[in-house]
Amino acid sequence: MFRNISDIEKDAFEEIQKAQDVSDLEKARIKYLGRRGIITDIMSRLPELAPEQRPLVGKQANDLKVKLIALLSEKQRQLKDTVQTETKEKLDLSLPGIKEELGHEHPLTITIKKICDIFAGIGFKVVEGPEIETEYNNFTSLNIPIEHPSRDVFDTFYLKTQGHRLLLRSHTSPVQIRAMSKYKPPLAVIVPGKVYRPDAVDASHSFMFHQVEGFLVDSDVKFSHLKGVLTHFCKEMFGKDIKMRFRPHFFPFTEPSAEVDISCIICKGKGCSVCGKKGWLEILGSGMIHPNVFKHVGYDTKKYTGFAFGMGVERIAMLKYGINDIRLFFDNDLRFLKQF
Repeated sequence: MFRNISDIEKDAFEEIQKAQDVSDLEKARIKYLGRRGIITDIMSRLPELAPEQRPLVGKQANDLKVKLIALLSEKQRQLKDTVQTETKEKLDLSLPGIKEELGHEHPLTITIKKICDIFAGIGFKVVEGPEIETEYNNFTSLNIPIEHPSRDVFDTFYLKTQGHRLLLRSHTSPVQIRAMSKYKPPLAVIVPGKVYRPDAVDASHSFMFHQVEGFLVDSDVKFSHLKGVLTHFCKEMFGKDIKMRFRPHFFPFTEPSAEVDISCIICKGKGCSVCGKKGWLEILGSGMIHPNVFKHVGYDTKKYTGFAFGMGVERIAMLKYGINDIRLFFDNDLRFLKQF
């Protein structure tokens, strides 16, 4: 048995020293120190020896185990150093590097940030809200009557739920209700986010798109304040040379209401195919917040007034960048996205 352990030590040392790589070294480790290895086998056979031999053989086997662990560790370090040296020698620093393909912001994200930055620069605070809304926040509190066509299942995505009737918000205006219900005036808020309507997808429509809602509430807010804020936005977004006009319109949640047009950025107001030969492009809706909306959030209609506006982000981006199909924003075509 003593002679066998000496032979084992000699053979193990030779195999470890001859190992050419980590794989060879691992095979040697398993052979001698593994669960079914030679050293383990010796330890398991100790009860077969005479009582006076057991401590001697056990100590010799254990000493060999310690030596092999140390030798394996040293050999592993040597192999690692050799690999690193060979790698450095093979590395040609004169070769050009491999350029990593980095992503960048989507054109809609760029547009949303630009819109929010413009309004944040004049004191508006950016606020977001949930995309799943109650019927009350999305319609009732915004003075949209029960018979209004927008509340029909053909114009709104309703969800099957127990209790409250929930839906995918059809505009970002519910955040106006949430913000006014939580905070007291003065308020100046801008709300970006996704909205959903069951529209057939074509060059100018999508069942999911983005809006930016904005509103301001304080004492003695006038329509002239609304015009001043939107004029500032349009000139910052489309350039100082554009012209603007406000056309009377109807929205249930504002009174009076107005559509806002800018002179065509393509033909400079002369008339082209983009503006339908009219020289004007419609960009957003606006108006003074209806008193009924204030009543739903508990605001004193004799003390406070305010204005609100909303715009489609895709439309703003299409006008700004000359894009003629809304589907390009969602196709994930790198030929399109790499242009931004």
